[in-house]
Amino acid sequence: MIVSDPLGTGWRFPPEPAGDGTLDWQSGPALIRQSILLILDTDPGERVMRPDFGCGLRKYLMEPNTPATRAAIARDVDAALRAFEPRIVVTDVDVAPTDDPAVVLVSIGYTHVRDRSTDSLRVPLGLSGPTGGG
Repeated sequence: MIVSDPLGTGWRFPPEPAGDGTLDWQSGPALIRQSILLILDTDPGERVMRPDFGCGLRKYLMEPNTPATRAAIARDVDAALRAFEPRIVVTDVDVAPTDDPAVVLVSIGYTHVRDRSTDSLRVPLGLSGPTGGG
C-alpha cells in the first residue's frame, strides 16, 4: 500500500522487485535525498531524453583539491539542484576538504517547498587527483 506523503512518493532507485514481486517505494525526505543523489551522480548527456540533466561532478576527477576546485564544485551542485529538483530550495552548499586529500565533503542544506521543513545531506566526493594548497 502506498501512503500519501506531502513530499511525494516514488520508486526506490534502482528499481528492483521486493521478495513478493512488488516494487519498493520511497516517500518523504528519503525520496528527496534519493533524487538529490541521482542528480549529483548523473552527468549531462547521460540520459538520452534529458541531455541537460545532471550535475557533471565526474569532470572533477583528477582535479587538485584546491579552494578553486571546491568553489567550482559548490557552484555546479547549487545550479544543478536549483534546475532539477523543484521540491527543494537550496539554502547552502559547502565543499570542504577532508583528512584525505583526494576526497572533499559536499554539504547541502535545503528546505522542502511543500512543508517548509529543513534538511541536509553530506556526500563525500572523490577527486583522486594531486593536492594543492588547501
